[in-house]
Amino acid sequence: MMRRWLGLVALLLAVAAVWLLRSADEGSPRLTPAVLVQAPGDARERGEYLARAGNCMHCHTQRGGAAYAGGRAMETPFGTVYTSNLTPDADTGIGRWSADDFWQALHQGRSKDGHWLLPAFPYGNFTAVSRADADALYAFLRTVAGVSQANRPHALAWPFDSQWALGLWRGLFFRAQEFSPDANRSAQWNRGAYLVQGLGHCSACHSQRNALGASADASALGGGMIAIQDWYAPSLLSLPRTGAPSDAEETVQLLQTGVSERAAVSGPMADVVRHSTQYLWPSDLRAMVGYLQDLAPAQVASRPIGNAVKPDPGANPSGANLYKEHCASCHGDAGQGVPRAYPALAGSGGVNLWSPVNLIQIVLHGGFAPVTSANPRPFGMPPFALSLSDHEIATVLSFVRSAWGNRAPEVTAHDVDRLRGHGQKQ
Repeated sequence: MMRRWLGLVALLLAVAAVWLLRSADEGSPRLTPAVLVQAPGDARERGEYLARAGNCMHCHTQRGGAAYAGGRAMETPFGTVYTSNLTPDADTGIGRWSADDFWQALHQGRSKDGHWLLPAFPYGNFTAVSRADADALYAFLRTVAGVSQANRPHALAWPFDSQWALGLWRGLFFRAQEFSPDANRSAQWNRGAYLVQGLGHCSACHSQRNALGASADASALGGGMIAIQDWYAPSLLSLPRTGAPSDAEETVQLLQTGVSERAAVSGPMADVVRHSTQYLWPSDLRAMVGYLQDLAPAQVASRPIGNAVKPDPGANPSGANLYKEHCASCHGDAGQGVPRAYPALAGSGGVNLWSPVNLIQIVLHGGFAPVTSANPRPFGMPPFALSLSDHEIATVLSFVRSAWGNRAPEVTAHDVDRLRGHGQKQ
């Protein structure tokens, strides 16, 4: 028993040592070259644009509440986190914060009073943001309407509500490190990497998380389940496998409008397009897509698309009949879809994902593309949770995932049953 306690003490001391060594690097941040600060106009205008890139308002605004006043509940495996008030109210917001305080929060994950912030605020990504961009964000937030709304205490299970546990977590999984451009790459490539790894915080969803909630580094985008929501964020190391088109311009269109000639976004990604990417310049979206496309040859997606052998569609006549009855009128007899209205199912990367959870969620709870300025009245798909049984949903999805050249594993009634009642969390 004594040996176990000694071993535990030794482990804690080792973790503390790692944290102290890393903390020593958190002062004197390195300035990012100005090539990364591209938004024109004054600091406030740049900050408003960058806030869109970071999707800040969506997280820091509760439904029906004032913009940036916080209070939004974020469900995690460790309890509920409530986002903070970012308005310039002096007593409950960041009205008494300096630009240095704000930079400290983004770059080091520390609040004004020095306490560590929970990593539900993705400072593991935001640490990459340049000081100039952080100052622009601060300048913008100083101009939004001040709202007196006290921050709500988090509801986390012990020990995840303690600073000492968070200190250990940071020692293991966090290091403040501003983005460093690759001198061997173009300015466009570096801009894309900066946005994807930093404000875009794409790895917050598109990477696996361990038992302590830590994701891989900001450049690891191999896909992963989104905790609590039960959606799968696919690997970004091969864009066509995500359901995004292989053509870069069509992918840019998808991120701008929510739909393209063959695809549409749904689920949590629809929120990202609605609140963030539709507002980004095409040049920045092209930079992000170009960076992601460049990653594909050097890295391998975390899971295969599906089976190596194409299943026989004729082996599932029940699925074919269900498809004809419920799906063909929109998606076409051959799964060809309708451009910019109903996504194609034949050859779709989203259909061929190894995990069927996104398809099950859409069939159960409906599929809705985001409302965007370029597509203000998007087409949607109704929910079938009340009209189709678990077995019927599994049968029709198994048909879709094996027809028209698709090659993906079958769906079981157990897969569907597990997701009933787990609709998209807003």
